[in-house]
Amino acid sequence: MHQSKHLVRILASSPSPHRLFSPRSLSVASPRRWYAESATLESHAIQQEVKEDVPETHEGWLWVDSVFPVRLGRWDLRSYIGYAREESLLQRLRSLLSTVKTHDFQIASVEPHSKDGGVFVKFKYSAKDKDTALETILQDLRKSVHSRGGVPSWAGLPSGEVWLVKGTPWREDLHRYAMPILRVSFDGPDVPEETLYALLRPYGTINDIIPPSPPPAGTLRSSTVTFRNLRSATTARNTLHAARIPTGQAITTLRTSYQQPISAHAIRDYVANHPRIFLPILFFLLGTVTYAIFDPIRVLMVEGKMEDWFDYKEFAIYKWIRANTLERFSFASTESDSVSLASEGVWKERQDAEEALEKYLTDLPSTICFVHGPQGSGKTRMLNSLLKEHGRKAMIIDVGQLSKAGSDMALVSSLANQTGYWPVFSFLNSINNVIDLASVGVIGQKAGLSSSLDDQLKQILDVVGRGLSRVNASHRTQRERQAKQAQLQAVRRLEDEEVREKIQQGIWHDGRIDAVCGNGVMSELGVGVERFGAADAELLAHSVAEDVAPDEKTVNEEQKQAEEARQKQQRAEDLQNIESMPVVIIKNFDSKGGGGRKEEVLNVLAQWAASLADGQVAHIIVVSDNRENVKRLTRALPSKPLTQISLSDADNTSAISFVKQKLHDIGVDVTFTQQQLAYIDRLGGRASDLESLIHKVRSGMTVEEAVDDIVTRGVSELRKNAFGDDIEDAKSLPWTREQAWILMKQLSKQPEISYHEVLMDFPFKGDETPLRNMEHAELISIGTINGRPSTIRPGKPVYKYVFERLVHDPTFQATQDIAFNEKVIAAAETTVRACEDELLTLKDVDAGTASWWGSKRAVEMRANHLLRKMRAAQDKIEALERQNAQLKKVLAKTKT
Repeated sequence: MHQSKHLVRILASSPSPHRLFSPRSLSVASPRRWYAESATLESHAIQQEVKEDVPETHEGWLWVDSVFPVRLGRWDLRSYIGYAREESLLQRLRSLLSTVKTHDFQIASVEPHSKDGGVFVKFKYSAKDKDTALETILQDLRKSVHSRGGVPSWAGLPSGEVWLVKGTPWREDLHRYAMPILRVSFDGPDVPEETLYALLRPYGTINDIIPPSPPPAGTLRSSTVTFRNLRSATTARNTLHAARIPTGQAITTLRTSYQQPISAHAIRDYVANHPRIFLPILFFLLGTVTYAIFDPIRVLMVEGKMEDWFDYKEFAIYKWIRANTLERFSFASTESDSVSLASEGVWKERQDAEEALEKYLTDLPSTICFVHGPQGSGKTRMLNSLLKEHGRKAMIIDVGQLSKAGSDMALVSSLANQTGYWPVFSFLNSINNVIDLASVGVIGQKAGLSSSLDDQLKQILDVVGRGLSRVNASHRTQRERQAKQAQLQAVRRLEDEEVREKIQQGIWHDGRIDAVCGNGVMSELGVGVERFGAADAELLAHSVAEDVAPDEKTVNEEQKQAEEARQKQQRAEDLQNIESMPVVIIKNFDSKGGGGRKEEVLNVLAQWAASLADGQVAHIIVVSDNRENVKRLTRALPSKPLTQISLSDADNTSAISFVKQKLHDIGVDVTFTQQQLAYIDRLGGRASDLESLIHKVRSGMTVEEAVDDIVTRGVSELRKNAFGDDIEDAKSLPWTREQAWILMKQLSKQPEISYHEVLMDFPFKGDETPLRNMEHAELISIGTINGRPSTIRPGKPVYKYVFERLVHDPTFQATQDIAFNEKVIAAAETTVRACEDELLTLKDVDAGTASWWGSKRAVEMRANHLLRKMRAAQDKIEALERQNAQLKKVLAKTKT
């Protein structure tokens, strides 16, 4: 009744214009209708109570971890394995989870999130109390999954777990890969550290929790949580993202994301803020890496160059192809032309030099061998012949090639190329210079990266020295191995001979028969073969002699022979060890040209050669055209005398014998006439000229034609090298044309001239520099007596005849004489003008001191001297002008 009255009041107060009755009409309604309405309301209330007793359907999310590999980066190849097995893994997972029916559990969808290695599972369930139902479902799922073998995994080892998602899944595909560090941002009040720990600890062990710090404007406050395992971080991130956590009277939404161990730009900011700390550490690490990685490679490359590992001409396949293709169809002679210059009885001086060099190469390298001689005297040919004869490999460093380098970088690259030093980063030194300049402005001092030329050369040669030491050690090991093998083979031969003798005597017993027939007791029973012994050997009287005790003399002789054999073998082994040492040849060790850079190179090479010789690493041979360069080596190795080998031009007899021998070796037998001998004598025994003569005669020229061709070619070379192609080219020469011309005129008339007479006369006037430069250019050679210059001779014996041909060339002679006379005339006119000026001064002096008889006498004597000097200069001018007039007539006739 009470409900009916309440319903009536509601309907009466309804503002709807469509109501069917008014309050007044209700008052006159039938009482039966009141009862019907009351019954309807009661039935609705009963249905509402029944509806509240029926459980509702809800949705939820699960996170299953370790199904796929956690992707650690863009190039993680394990993810492709997960992609290949994705369908089977998801089907297996769905079948495992579908076995649970608690609270009408049903799987709605399975969504893989392979980047974090897990799967999101959306499910439906029916329950009144959601929290209790979810816990029950989670426990039943875990029991069911573990009872059936665990969560399926891409690796085949089930280790995953099922987790309830407390937030909202975020299935993103950004390039943010999993990290054990999780950043939890708070969209709302901060979550206390205890609450955060209790919330995250179930997912795994936590190493540290960093509380929130004041964030930049516009960003959320966050805590940093570091898990021990990566799997724990991925699970926490995917189950707690967007979870709502009550904090007092408010609600905080959690935002989870991975955080890199090092923040972006942290290293850059640290370097920019602490250059004084970072730069020295960086340079130290770079040097350490270079020393630890590149230096062993460089040592190996140096060893490979010495052993010809990278020379294709030394490969067996190349030699076989060449022997069976090119050489088989080639008509050229395969005999080597580089035979020794010192054939027996041909060139005694060269024989002595070769014997001295061979003696040095067969002894321990305790010093440096210095080979010097004029250019073309056969130094290189002699070295090549001896090295080829003894089978020695050499490293050749050509100082002449190094001096041609236009820059420090090119010089370092050239030295590295000659020694096999690789890899070489010569360009880095320029970059290091720039870095040093920049570091001065940043940290106030140089970084120390750039190095001088000396330091770079020393670094290269130090690595080369270590490579040579390894070559020496490997050769010695190889020789010892060969000696042991030879010794074992000798022992085997002796054992074989003993067995052979026992077989001949019938007393040898083969132990292998015992394995078939037996021995000992079995032999006595008539089965087996007994061993032969000394008693059995006595039965063979014809092969066994009575034991006779050796006398003492025989024993001593045997011991003496054994000792001699041992010493002989030891000497042979020592000789083999010495011959296995590498050889280093430093060519063109001369200080001419190149400037200060070449001086640095020579000093560094001298110090390096001395260290190799002092350490007995290799045989060092230094080749130079000038004996004066030995001083540099002596300063580098002051404690030990150098082995000096001098090569000079052969005398006439040796030169003629040498030419005959070489022509005979190539199949040309000739008998020289007196005229031909005189022509050969013009070459003066210079090895290079004699070799050129032999090749020309071999090609069909006569001796006269060959020598004349050598002289003609020498004239062309000398005209270019001594006088230049033109006036501009002559200005670049370290001497003048007049200085070269006066020397050639005098040397064409006599074999040698006085050094000091030439030095004091015009056009040198006491300047020794042009003479030294011409000596370095091989135009002249300066002889010494007691260490001081004494005489001047042509640079090569054939140059005497080259000078004569130049001097007797009318046009060239007239041109050079006119130029020389003009210089002399200019000097004489200068003298005349100086005398005139002084005479005018003396006139004034004479006028001022006329009353003094002594002063008048002194002025008169000085004036007479000046007048005589003027007369001599004037006579010289007139004579030279007349001579120039005649020379110009010669030039005029030549033109016509």
